[in-house]
Amino acid sequence: MDLDLLLTSAVQTGATDIHLKLGRPPNVRKDGQVIPLEGFNPLTAQDLETLLAAVTAVNPQKQVDFRATGELDVAYTANDHTRYRVNGFMQRGAISFAFRVIPREVPSFDTLKMPAGVRRLAEEHRGLILVTGATGSGKTTTLASMLNHINRTRRQHIVTIEDPIEIMHEDIACIVNQREVGLDTQSFGQALRRALRQDPDVILIGELRDAETAETALQAAESGHLVFSTMHTIDAAETLGRLTEFFPGIKQPMIRSILAGVLRGVISQRLIPRQDGGRVAAVEVMVNNARIADLIREARPDEIEDAIDEGEYFDMQTFSKALIDLVVRGEIDREIAANASSNRHDFLVKLERALKQQVADVREAEEPEPPPAGGPLRTAETPVGETVPGLRVAHSEPT
Repeated sequence: MDLDLLLTSAVQTGATDIHLKLGRPPNVRKDGQVIPLEGFNPLTAQDLETLLAAVTAVNPQKQVDFRATGELDVAYTANDHTRYRVNGFMQRGAISFAFRVIPREVPSFDTLKMPAGVRRLAEEHRGLILVTGATGSGKTTTLASMLNHINRTRRQHIVTIEDPIEIMHEDIACIVNQREVGLDTQSFGQALRRALRQDPDVILIGELRDAETAETALQAAESGHLVFSTMHTIDAAETLGRLTEFFPGIKQPMIRSILAGVLRGVISQRLIPRQDGGRVAAVEVMVNNARIADLIREARPDEIEDAIDEGEYFDMQTFSKALIDLVVRGEIDREIAANASSNRHDFLVKLERALKQQVADVREAEEPEPPPAGGPLRTAETPVGETVPGLRVAHSEPT
């Protein structure tokens, strides 16, 4: 089994993920759907063993750990320099793999069609910024674009702690040190504590997984660093609740108070199928301001969405607004958008209002300019009788 040939074939079809399972031909995810990859036979146990050896060749200890735990997280670079995030796992006593294609080049905000709030948050110099969403929603790519923006516009030191390293960042204007858990460090917590002694300006933590990592991240943000991380939550309100729940009840008021002070914003996204193929991100952006800080401090997450909806001045936008804009522009289907929304009924009501407003705007733009009040203007060469109907003007005879 030639792993590089398999992966290249999958990428050429436009796949974002490759799934390998015993007794099945390779399957790929394309435009959100998992379909068989043509031209390949069902995989054997020996095929999967060969693939395991290939993806752990750089770090053999990963294979040893996989034999002991049945879990594998590693990055793999093919001969054509395309990188993949690899998750290996045991199921029914057999090996299975899920490969995620990592973009070769870091896309810009414009390429990703990110709202203005994302750029606004990338301009911050201290505090905590979270990018959230389900697995496969594009969190890594959004974070990479924000880091790339900083890397091109500042002269600072960026430290990333990832499991595994996915997108590689070159030193452009910044120094970028990327550490991989299991290869360069033992754990997120240990690497994050050490990072504070490495003179960083910006710290990226692959994921906030537990109270220890979350608390250290908050301390780093409090001490004047800009900290980025991700969580598997669907929106800002859930993110704030989940982050607080990492800690025992007695500490939660203190954590909310710290969070209200250091949190700069939450970017939550979902990938929606386009009408013409591919997928596009619908993005909710919450930017911390005085009102939201009070809601965080007072544990009132139910009011967060209303605050975001009314925060257009701060470049905020709700999921509903993002979905409506995509429907109005004709990028996504109305039904798909409704199914992706948090509240289908409320979304459809808002969408109808937006579509009616769009029709009204088009009609207004197409209507001709009304004539000035009092009829057309008379020029110096135009006789009064030609501009005022029914008026007869007596002309004097020349003498």
